[in-house]
Amino acid sequence: MRCALGALCLISLSGVAAEAPLRFVVPDSWSMPMVQFESGRPTQGILYDVMLSLATQVGVPAEFHVLPRARVQGAMEHGEVDVRCYAAQSWLPNQSGDYIWSIPLWVQPDVLISRPDPLTAVIPANLPRQSIGTVRSYTYPTLQPLFDADKLQREDARNQEQVLEKLMAGRYRYAVSNQWALDWFNQRLLPERHLQSVALLQEQRVGCYVRNDPKVPVQRILRTLVRMKMSGEIDDIIRLYIGQP
Repeated sequence: MRCALGALCLISLSGVAAEAPLRFVVPDSWSMPMVQFESGRPTQGILYDVMLSLATQVGVPAEFHVLPRARVQGAMEHGEVDVRCYAAQSWLPNQSGDYIWSIPLWVQPDVLISRPDPLTAVIPANLPRQSIGTVRSYTYPTLQPLFDADKLQREDARNQEQVLEKLMAGRYRYAVSNQWALDWFNQRLLPERHLQSVALLQEQRVGCYVRNDPKVPVQRILRTLVRMKMSGEIDDIIRLYIGQP
């Protein structure tokens, strides 16, 4: 009897220990305040904190897979990772595979920005031919027709922070940034040196999507994200980094 009980305990313990980690994909093009990398691994940032809290509340370990942006969707399709956050369905019109999307968690404006200048607004289509700071492999639907017509040219950098640094250094007059990155970058500068938004390009409703796999606790993940959003936890995390949701 004692042997039978011992065997049952071992089976129960092994079942608990065997619960797989939740594997998040992290594009290496992210930068603060979304994610900070140290020795190639994420250590802090808005999205890192959200993903870590999500895994903790679901009750499984978090595992972060840092990949080039071009490999992210392939990793999801091949089952190498389970969850991708900070994504919009409009970015993936030909998405293959079985996925379930969360509710929208953020509304993220993409803005055209410049160094401090009395000019307060521009119309991108009216700009003379010039280079615009962009992030490699990112899509910019509002500007794409101008790129296709060679009215404007992309000048790609590896991540958003490098785009902003090159703008500050005068490599180009205008660049594209999401609002989080712009707010984070401006925190380091004196007010008179703040980069400024000169045009709203688009607003993206972004969230997370999960591989619909029996091995992944899909419904627990989605319910937890709803709870984190409705409770204000996600906005509180944003506030920690940029002072406003």
